Amino acid sequence: MHFTVQGIDTHSSVWAEFAAAVVGSDGTISAWSPAAAKLVGQTAIEVCGKPVGRLLADASLHPLQAEAFPTGVPEAGRALLRRRSGDVIDIAFHTLPLENGSDVVVLAAPTRQVTDWEHGAALLHSLLAQDQIAVTILDADLRLVRANGMAEILGSAQVPLGSSLGEILTASDAEAAEAALRQVLRTGAPVIGYERPMRARHVPGRRFTLSALRLEDGYGHPTGVVTLITDATQQYRSYDQLELLQHASARIGRSLEVKQTAQDLVDTLVPAMGDVAWANLAEGVFDGDEPPKLVGAGDPHLRRAALASATEPWPTELLQPGAAIPPYRDTPGLRRMQHGGAVILSPATAIALVNSPGPTELFVPKHGHSAMWAPLYARGLVLGSVTVWRTKRTEPFDKQDADLLTEITSRAALSVDNARRYIREHRAAVALQQRLLPRATTETPAADTAGLYLPAGDGAEISGEWFNVIPLPSLRTAFVVGDVVGHGLHAAATMGRLCTAVQTLADLELDPTELLTHLDDVVTRLAAEARPEHRDTVGATCLYATYDPITGRCLLASAGHPPPVLVQPNGMAQVVGELSPGPPLGVGGMPFETTALDLAPGSVLALYTDGLIQHVHPDPEVGLARLSDRLATSCRPGRPLEEVGRAVIAHAADSPPHDDITLLLARTRALPPEATAAWDFPGDPAVVTDARKAVTEQLAVWELDDLAFTTELVVSELVTNAVRYAAGPVGVRLIRDEALICEVTDTSNTQPRLRRARWSDEGGRGLFLIAQLTTRWGCRYGQAGKTIWAEQPLAS
Repeated sequence: MHFTVQGIDTHSSVWAEFAAAVVGSDGTISAWSPAAAKLVGQTAIEVCGKPVGRLLADASLHPLQAEAFPTGVPEAGRALLRRRSGDVIDIAFHTLPLENGSDVVVLAAPTRQVTDWEHGAALLHSLLAQDQIAVTILDADLRLVRANGMAEILGSAQVPLGSSLGEILTASDAEAAEAALRQVLRTGAPVIGYERPMRARHVPGRRFTLSALRLEDGYGHPTGVVTLITDATQQYRSYDQLELLQHASARIGRSLEVKQTAQDLVDTLVPAMGDVAWANLAEGVFDGDEPPKLVGAGDPHLRRAALASATEPWPTELLQPGAAIPPYRDTPGLRRMQHGGAVILSPATAIALVNSPGPTELFVPKHGHSAMWAPLYARGLVLGSVTVWRTKRTEPFDKQDADLLTEITSRAALSVDNARRYIREHRAAVALQQRLLPRATTETPAADTAGLYLPAGDGAEISGEWFNVIPLPSLRTAFVVGDVVGHGLHAAATMGRLCTAVQTLADLELDPTELLTHLDDVVTRLAAEARPEHRDTVGATCLYATYDPITGRCLLASAGHPPPVLVQPNGMAQVVGELSPGPPLGVGGMPFETTALDLAPGSVLALYTDGLIQHVHPDPEVGLARLSDRLATSCRPGRPLEEVGRAVIAHAADSPPHDDITLLLARTRALPPEATAAWDFPGDPAVVTDARKAVTEQLAVWELDDLAFTTELVVSELVTNAVRYAAGPVGVRLIRDEALICEVTDTSNTQPRLRRARWSDEGGRGLFLIAQLTTRWGCRYGQAGKTIWAEQPLAS
C-alpha cells in the first residue's frame, strides 16, 4: 500500500531500508522481516528459533551476543553480521522493548547508510535553522513541504505548507521558476544560480536567484526538489548601476550643443532611475558664458533646458522648456547641492525649497513621492541642476541612488561645460569670420552681387572660405572667391590675411594673373612662417575676376579653383570651360593665365567653392552640371540675386553639408555709351590745348560746367606729363556716373610719384595739385603703357 500522511510518503525507501527482528530475553530470534532477510541473506525460517549470536561475525566483540541479553539489551550500538555469502557487513542497530517486558524489537541498517541519514538530517537541520538562505522542499507537484527563512528573505508572511510558487513570487517569475524546476524533476540535472531574477509578490524591488536539486527515493524515482533561494537584490542592483554608467558614458557628451547634452542626460535617467526627470541650465550657459557664482538662496538664473517622462507627452502642469526657475529658499539641501552633492527630496521638502507662490503642480509631478536633486557641477561652477522623480515605482530613492546620480551628473557636467566653452569659442570664431566677410549684397555701377555662406555640419565649425566684392577705379569691380585648407581658427586667421592681401593687391589695379602671382607668394611666406607640423596644411584656392561695365569685358584667373558658371540673359547656363586653372596657392612652379570674356548686361556670373558641387553629387562633373541646371532654372530676369542664391543652395540646407558652401552671384550692368567720351591725341605739346577744349565741350553737353575748371587743370597736367615723358599717342577719356572720372593713357611704364616741390623748383607740382583738387587719383598698368585717373564727385 502506498499512501501519504501529512506530506510523509509511507512507501519511501527510508523505511524500507530498515531491517527488523524480534529477539527474546534468551537471545532467540522469534520474528524476522523481509528487509532483514535481504540484509543478511537468510530467510525467517532459517533464523527464527535460533540465537541471534550465530549471526555475529565475532560474538565476543559485539553487544548482541546471547549471553548479554539476561542482563539487559543495549539500546543502540554497532555490530558485524556475517551474511550467507560469507561477507561481513557493518550495521548500526537500535532496540525497542515490547510491552511484555522480555522481547525487544531490533532495528538495523548498514552503518554507512545510517551515518548518511544522520549527516543529512544534521545538514537539513542546519539549513532550516539559518535565515540567510531560504531553503524549501517541494514535492513532485511543486507544493511546499518544508521551508525556512521565507518571511525574512522574501519579505512575506509565514508561507503555509502546500503553497505553490505562484503564491510566493510574482506571476511571471513563478511561471518561469516552475518551468525550470519541472526540468530538474524530469532530467535530474540541477539548476545552479538560476540567473533570471525572481521578485517577491509582497516586496517589490527585491530580486532573488535560485539553485535546485532533485530529490530521489532509494529506487531513483523523483520525489521532489530542494531549492536554495538567495537575495540577489544588491548584486543585480550593482549590475544595473554599472550598466547605467556605461550607457551614460556612451550617450552623454556626443553633442557639442548644451541643450542636446542636457536632453541626453535626462533620457539616460528615465526610465532607468526614475519616471520623470528634468534639467535646468544657467541662462548664461546657453550663450557660452559662465554661470553666476550663487551660494545660498536667491534667483538661480536658471531655465528649463530638457525634459523626459516615462509616459508621453510631458505633463502640462509642470514647468515647460524655456521657463524660468523661481528663486530658492536657503535650506541645508540647497547648500549641499551647490557644493556638488546630490540630495534626496520628498514632495514636502521640494515644495519648501522653492520660493514661489505658484501651484505645487509646477514643481512636483503627479504621484511623485520621492526625488533626487543633483547639480551639474564642473570646474567649480554650478552650470545647472537635474531632478529625477519616481511616480510609478514604489520604492523611494536611497543613498546608493544618490551616489550614482552624483557620479552620472559629474560626468554630464563636464560635457555640458565642454559644450558651453565650444559655444563661446565658436561664437568668437564666427564673429571673426563674419567681420572678415563683406556684406551679403552689394550694388555697384558694374554689377549687383549677393554672397551666401553655409558652414559644414550645421555650423559645427568655421572654415577659411571667403568671398569679396571690391570696387575698382573707373567703375570696374573685382569678384573674389577663395577656399583655405582646413577648418577652425587657424583657417579663419589665414583667410583674414589673404582677404587683406587681395584687397591691397586689387587696389594696385593689377591684372588677375599678376595678382594671383603675388598672392601665391603671400601663401608661400605664410607656410614658411608656420610651425613645421602645420606647413603642409597652409594652402588655398582662389578665383579672381574683374569686370568693366564700359567695355563689358571680364578678366578671370584661377588658382586651382573650380570654374565659374555663366548664365546668359536668355537663361542659358554654361560652365566657363575656357578658363585654364593654375595650381593652388602655395604650390608654385606654374604660371597663372588670364581669360577674357565679353558679358552682356544682365548676365549672372556664379563663383562658388567646391563644397557646393560636392554636396550636389560626389562626381564633380555631375555636380557641376546639376549646379548649372539649378542656376538656369533659378536665374530669372528681375529676380533678386539673394533669392536666387537661397534657391540654389536650398538642397544643401536640408541636410548639413560635409564641406562649407560659398556662393557669389554677380549680375552685370553696362554703362550707356553716352556716359563716356574718349579722344586720341598725338604726342605733341600743342595737343594740350585741344584736349582741354574737347573736355570743356563734353562737360557742357553733360551740363557739368561747374567742374570745367578743375577738369581742364587735371587734363592739362596729365596730358602735359604724357607728352613730356612718353612717346606715342595720348588717350583721354571722361566717364560720368556717380562721379566724374578723367583718364589719361600713355605708352610709358614709369611710375608717377607724388612729391612736394620746393619753392625754387619750376615743376613737380602737377600731381600734388591733382591730389588736392580731386577725391582720389591713381595709376594702373596695361599690356603697353599706363593710365592715370582722377575722380571728382558730382553735385547731388
